[in-house]
Amino acid sequence: MKMRLIQNMSTIAEYPATECPPGRVIKIAVIGGSGVGKTALVVRFLTRRFIGDYERNAGTLYSRQIQIDGEQVAIQVQDTPGVQVNGHNLNCNEQVNRSIQWADAVVLVYSITDCKSFEIINHLHQQVRRTHADSRIPIIIVANKADLLHVKQVEPHQGQKLANMLGCTFYEVSASENYNDIYNAFHVLCKEISKQQAPINTEKRRSSLIPRPKSPNMQDLKRRFKQALSAKVRTVTSV
Repeated sequence: MKMRLIQNMSTIAEYPATECPPGRVIKIAVIGGSGVGKTALVVRFLTRRFIGDYERNAGTLYSRQIQIDGEQVAIQVQDTPGVQVNGHNLNCNEQVNRSIQWADAVVLVYSITDCKSFEIINHLHQQVRRTHADSRIPIIIVANKADLLHVKQVEPHQGQKLANMLGCTFYEVSASENYNDIYNAFHVLCKEISKQQAPINTEKRRSSLIPRPKSPNMQDLKRRFKQALSAKVRTVTSV
């Protein structure tokens, strides 16, 4: 039976853009071909639950609070519609492009049962790098459906080789069978983003906590100088 996530998954706290929780926010876009299990990965990470069938992905933004190194942080995960390749060109709808621009980090997902979904990962990586040409946005590659060995089309070493070539961290996971692997992939990514954001936030905290040094009171300095001068004059006169 198919489920509408917004209506049935009350354990996921969702916020429109204008109602995001205050404080630091980490934004992650999850991108890949159709049917690779993007929604299953996101829901598994945020709720520990696995549901095997979903309505067609229209692109849902999920938000919740997590702890990173003892600090409470709001995490927003943007699920996106499936991407296709026409010839040598990516067929990304406007929502996918906006999600890439919006994100602090990107998770590229393919299924080990679908070699075509693997082949578009390099194209997606290039798209992300072009969009964020001025920054080193963190990108990880996740191979999903690792439990379906009987229909496997992509070997682990192929995913690892591609990740090494692109400079990404690689994970092979099963959304249906292993929560810990998925949690680890997202949590490590969140910590990496948090470290990138830390210098900015530290500087903000320093500027708000450390008072600005007071400028000297010139009137007080003049008064003290006159007192010292008068004392010297009195001493000279008495002598």
